[in-house]
Amino acid sequence: LGQDLDLFSIQDEAGGGLVFWHPKGAIVRHIIEDAWKKIHIGRGYDLLYTPHVARADLWSISGHLDFYRENMYDQMKIEEELYQLRPMNCPYHILVYKRKPHSYRDFPIKVAELGTVYRYELSGSLHGLFRVRGFTQDDAHIFCLDDQIKDEIRGVLDLTEEILLQFGFNKYEVNLSTRPEKAVGSDDIWEKATSALKNALDDKGWSYQLDEGGGAFYGPKIDLKIEDALGRKWQCSTIQVDFNLPQRFDMTYVDSNSEKKRPIMIHRAVLGSLERFFGVLIEHYAGDFPLWLSPIQARVLPVTDTQIEYCNEVTRRMKASGIRAEVCSGERLPKLIRNAEKQKIPLMAVVGPKEVETQTLTVRSRFGGELGTMKIDDFISRTTFAAENRTFL
Repeated sequence: LGQDLDLFSIQDEAGGGLVFWHPKGAIVRHIIEDAWKKIHIGRGYDLLYTPHVARADLWSISGHLDFYRENMYDQMKIEEELYQLRPMNCPYHILVYKRKPHSYRDFPIKVAELGTVYRYELSGSLHGLFRVRGFTQDDAHIFCLDDQIKDEIRGVLDLTEEILLQFGFNKYEVNLSTRPEKAVGSDDIWEKATSALKNALDDKGWSYQLDEGGGAFYGPKIDLKIEDALGRKWQCSTIQVDFNLPQRFDMTYVDSNSEKKRPIMIHRAVLGSLERFFGVLIEHYAGDFPLWLSPIQARVLPVTDTQIEYCNEVTRRMKASGIRAEVCSGERLPKLIRNAEKQKIPLMAVVGPKEVETQTLTVRSRFGGELGTMKIDDFISRTTFAAENRTFL
C-alpha cells in the first residue's frame, strides 16, 4: 500500500531501514505532528528540539554504553573527541532540566519532543515501517515529586486514550512490564516504581497483564498494544517510571525545607514512533484514510481539456481554504474516476461545460456516493466543516 499510494519508500542507495517520506506520506505526517503538538501544548508540555549526536561521555553517564551498546551505532571521532548518534532522547531532556536550579514549586515539569533516534538493527530484522534504523519518537519526559507520580501517570493514560481515539483506535491490550535480569537500581526503587504504575492503572480502571522481566533496564513500564480494524495488535504507547537516571545525572531540586532532593522521571511515548504508527494507520484503514487525514482530499476531474482552466481556478480556491486538492486530466473521464478510486481519494469533483457555465461542481464521495451538483463555496464550506469535525462528506 505504501508503494501503491506513493506514501514512502526505503531506498537501497541510502541503506536499509531508512525511510523516505514522499509528499503524500509527508503531509499525513505533518497532520499527525500538528495534532500531537496542539494537544501537548494544551496539556502543559513544553516542546523541545535537541541534537542528533552528543559526546560519548553522555551515553556513559546514562548507562546506555553499558546496557544498550548492541543497539547503538559505532562512535565517530571529531577533533579528538568521540561522539555518538543518539539511540534515545532522555539524556538530552535531562540536560535541559539541569540548565538551571529548580524548586519544589516548579513541579511537575513536562517536556516533549518529536525526536529522531538511530538504532542498529540487523538487516534481516528490518521490516517496512515497523522495524527501521532511523525513526522519530513522540517522546516526552515528566519530572515530578514522589506524591505526584500516580496523578501524572494517570494523566498520561488519559492523554494516550484521547490521542489514540483521534486516529480511530479504542481497543488496547495493556501490559505492565517488571524488572529484567539486566538492570540498574535497587530492589526498593524498582518496587516503588512498579507500585506507582499499578496504582495508576487501577485508578484508570484498565485491566492489564503482567510481563515479568519485560521492563527497560532503567525502570518498569506500561505498554499498550492497539487493535486495528482487522483485530491485529500493534505495540504503540509506553510509560516508564525512572528513579535511576535522575541519580546517574545527579538531578536535584530544593524542597520546602531548603534541602536538595531528587525528582522522579517518567518517560512516555504515545504513538511510539511516527514511522511505526504510520504503518499501523495504513494497515488500519487499508490506505483508505478518512477525509481529515487523507493526503489528497479532493481531486478535480475535467470532462475535456477545455475545462482545465476552470478546474485550476477551483483548485486554487480550495487550497486557499485549506483543502488538499489537485487537478487530474489527460485521460477519458471514466479512467480518471477509476484512477481516483484506486488512489482512494475521498472526494471527486467532475467538471463539464455545464459546471463551467453555472460555476458549480458535480461531487462524488467515496463514503457518501453521489452528492450531486453544488456551488464551489458550498463544496468548500462542507468539506472544511467535515475535515475539521472529522466526519465524512
